[in-house]
Amino acid sequence: MENRSRHGKRPVRRKTKYRGKRGGDKRERVVLYGKIGLILLLLLTVVLAVKACVSNSKKYKENTDAEVDASKPEIDVQLLDVNDYSRPGYESNRINGIVIHYTANPGATAQNNRDYFQGLKDSHITTASSHFIVGLEGEIIQCVPTWEIAYASNERNSDTVSIECCHPDESGQFTEDTYWSVVRLTAWLCRKFDLDEQDVIRHYDVTGKNCPKYFVENEAAWEQFKEDIKNVLESEPK
Repeated sequence: MENRSRHGKRPVRRKTKYRGKRGGDKRERVVLYGKIGLILLLLLTVVLAVKACVSNSKKYKENTDAEVDASKPEIDVQLLDVNDYSRPGYESNRINGIVIHYTANPGATAQNNRDYFQGLKDSHITTASSHFIVGLEGEIIQCVPTWEIAYASNERNSDTVSIECCHPDESGQFTEDTYWSVVRLTAWLCRKFDLDEQDVIRHYDVTGKNCPKYFVENEAAWEQFKEDIKNVLESEPK
């Protein structure tokens, strides 16, 4: 039945003037979403930029100019075979420190210790190695490239270079030849990685292990060692 008024006439439907409210709301939403999208894009750009900066700051870097090379000591490079027990082949982060160790193997030579590290790939006795070993007569053998980690300094493996030092007896004290060879090697590494004597630490400073024994038990000797590194750095042209 048709809808009629009380007097039998059809009701007159009044026309409402369109004010465009819905269209205006839609345009406002589009603008709002555009702004939100732009803000999100800017935030993503900032996050990616920060991530790139952090990543770059961790990348291995070294100085390779002629002056650094001129201060490089004589090094016998005998790199270990890549293996899971002594040279995993993992890339180092930016080097932030040099770690000094002692072999805890009185009378053993640098070659003895290097060959021990090499043999771990077959014996699987443990995981251990070092970037450099300095022998009883001051000879230096390099076992692992500085741009790779060595299994030497626990949680500092990824951002340090390690030096193992041979010693003649149980005291752990180095011979004169070993001592000055380690000083010169450490100073060269500091130059190579933009470090100074304050960035040189003992294995003890990482884990509390009594290593290198003589420098842990004789704090004055350790401070003198760092002072000698400083003197070598200051005496070489920059």
